[in-house]
Amino acid sequence: MRNTPPSTAAAVGRILRRSWRRTLVSAVATLGLVLGALVGLSGTSQAAGSLPCDIYAAAGTPCVAAHSTVRALFSSYNGPLYQVTRASDGGTADIGLLATGGYANAGAQDAFCANTTCRISRIYDQSSRHNDLTPGPAGGAGSADRGADASEIAVSAGGHKAYGIWISPGVGYRYTGVASGVAVNGQAEGAYMVASGTHVGSDCCFDYGNAESTPNDTGNGHMDAVSIATTCYFAPCSGSGPWVEADMENGMFQGNNGSNTANAGNSSAFVTAVLKDNGQTTYALKGGNSQSGALSTWWNGALPTRGGYQPMHQEGGIILGIGGDNSNRNMGTFFEGVMVSGFPTDAAENAVQANIVSVGYSGETNIPNGPQGTITGPGNQCVDVAADDTGVNGTGVQLWNCQSYAEDQHWTHNSNGSLTTIGRCLDINGNGTANGTQVELWDCNGVGGQKWVQQADGSLLNPQSGRCLDSPSGATGNGTRLQIYDCNGTAAQKFAVNGGAPIAGPAAKCVDVGGDDTGGNSTAVQLWDCQSYAVDQHWFHRSDSSLSTLGRCLDIDGNSTANGTLVELWDCNGVGGQKWVQQADGSLLNPQSGRCLDDPNGTTANGTQLRIWDCNGSAAQKFALG
Repeated sequence: MRNTPPSTAAAVGRILRRSWRRTLVSAVATLGLVLGALVGLSGTSQAAGSLPCDIYAAAGTPCVAAHSTVRALFSSYNGPLYQVTRASDGGTADIGLLATGGYANAGAQDAFCANTTCRISRIYDQSSRHNDLTPGPAGGAGSADRGADASEIAVSAGGHKAYGIWISPGVGYRYTGVASGVAVNGQAEGAYMVASGTHVGSDCCFDYGNAESTPNDTGNGHMDAVSIATTCYFAPCSGSGPWVEADMENGMFQGNNGSNTANAGNSSAFVTAVLKDNGQTTYALKGGNSQSGALSTWWNGALPTRGGYQPMHQEGGIILGIGGDNSNRNMGTFFEGVMVSGFPTDAAENAVQANIVSVGYSGETNIPNGPQGTITGPGNQCVDVAADDTGVNGTGVQLWNCQSYAEDQHWTHNSNGSLTTIGRCLDINGNGTANGTQVELWDCNGVGGQKWVQQADGSLLNPQSGRCLDSPSGATGNGTRLQIYDCNGTAAQKFAVNGGAPIAGPAAKCVDVGGDDTGGNSTAVQLWDCQSYAVDQHWFHRSDSSLSTLGRCLDIDGNSTANGTLVELWDCNGVGGQKWVQQADGSLLNPQSGRCLDDPNGTTANGTQLRIWDCNGSAAQKFALG
């Protein structure tokens, strides 16, 4: 069974993509502001000496852990934010900042992960204590965690593109052991995180903060982590959440002794969630919109009187996206967070909230917004991976109701013909070629059983076997396991790769649209470095032989047939200048003109506008449809 949808899963769409991927925007100038001037500040610049960990340190409660994939949390920080690991070859890269104390260099990730997928394999602690987070080990209530898909969720922060951490079931991070400086055995501490208030669920647990030193439940009061969830652990609760809660182990506390109807919850796209605890008698919970306004105090009073919480018994581990016993069944989106030593002042927390607002976070946070498309099949069902976003090698690939928030229904069609989701490829069991062989998920390895070519009739052909992806007997029910079968043009074999696929051209460049994902009529169609995240490099091969991206078609200027006529993007209108047929020699023929798509003089520089020319079989005319 699929997950319960997040609270606003019906709100679909994609964030506006600016020209982030080809030119790195220079870092914004830093402004020297004193701590008091932060309150109420808005804008998008980073203020020197006034980032969250500077604020906490000035108030006597220094950061002992600081994690973000979006920005620096110390004004002096100029190290890596996170590490990504590439699926294609296992290579790793550290993703750092555009400037000291500034924002993430998302362009570096895009370049490193181009035409493949990456996972976030380490989240660096920006403090000097090296409390880095890595995918967590198996625990008392969950199997070992995997890293998040690095490009699953992109937002804007400080006017820059940045990636968040998309937590789905099976994804999570941990510092196993006792982290340096983190509270233990009733010491005071505070924490905050900026996370989504729309990509949330009710299962356990989307937490950030103090947890057991080993991934097991060791009793009440052994955790002290802030959480955002729709979990009403202690009824009654007000509304349906999500609420900012305290996970102190064996209870998600909204205040008081568990239940707290004054906690009205936070459902904005970006939520600042705050927890502080003196470790002996008192704790507080606060929440606010990370885009505007102040914090609301949901609880500021006694620790629970249930046994084990007065005093607390923290163990000093750190978790992100999971529970203390590695319960890894919930969902969420994380952008930044810190843990501090001591009990922070309200003034410091207010100043931190003002700084967060000044970042100018924007974008959707509840659905994957990379360039991946769905694959819709018979009955308008989606191609889905069994086991709810946790697919491992050998997991069945099936039909299921389309769900915008389901990570394992978002597929990338790569220029080598493979289809990838959650870091693995659509694969034929045993690399088989026989009729009826089932398909599955498997590590991408380049074998023939992982190649899929969209055909003009809507089928997905596996060239090695000569057979097509197929729903047995045309079944459309949830859980129908897919297979390969002789291509027959029936409805059982109609699988539309809605995200399209790259068109690989000369010198391993891709067919691209000028204007960075915003192409209108007459926009040039050109060669550019292949980038898996570039929406305008994903072309859909329509049943009328046209090729479309960004809602428009690959078109010959003026519907001309003359040698040298340039190609462009134009509204799809069915004219002959929009028909393209893949030839056996790898060329793309326009039947009306009798000429082929051509790279002028074999030039392969980024930005080379394409044209039509007499078909000649040269390398300048090799354009392979995915």
